[in-house]
Amino acid sequence: MTQPQTQTQTQAAAQFQPQEYEAAVTRYLEAWNATDPADRAKAVAAAFTEDGSYTDPLADVAGHDQLAAVIGAVHEQFPGFRFRQLGAVDGHHHIARFGWELVSPADGSAPVAGSDVITLAADGRIASVHGFLDRVPAA
Repeated sequence: MTQPQTQTQTQAAAQFQPQEYEAAVTRYLEAWNATDPADRAKAVAAAFTEDGSYTDPLADVAGHDQLAAVIGAVHEQFPGFRFRQLGAVDGHHHIARFGWELVSPADGSAPVAGSDVITLAADGRIASVHGFLDRVPAA
């Protein structure tokens, strides 16, 4: 009798292609760039599993509602700013990493930048994000 696989074993067994990592990051950035709450909720659901989590030095949340709330708070702090990917996405198995920056619409400056490591569920949506802030505005 075989044992059922755990979610971690299922994820580890999944092999993703480079375009699948890119697609996941594109959906992720669409969620982070959604300013309308209804559009944000749809984008978060498209990018993340139902219990998807996000952890960085400033936040540790899980689930669509909490993810959308964190994204909304960033838009309140940086109105009009947009996230953009820096460089290529690097991935293997069910894990990918990429750089990003938060860009001002006024002058193109990017006061916030970082890198994220994501894990993908078997359906290609994000199960978890571990974020690192490489550049933040002075307090």
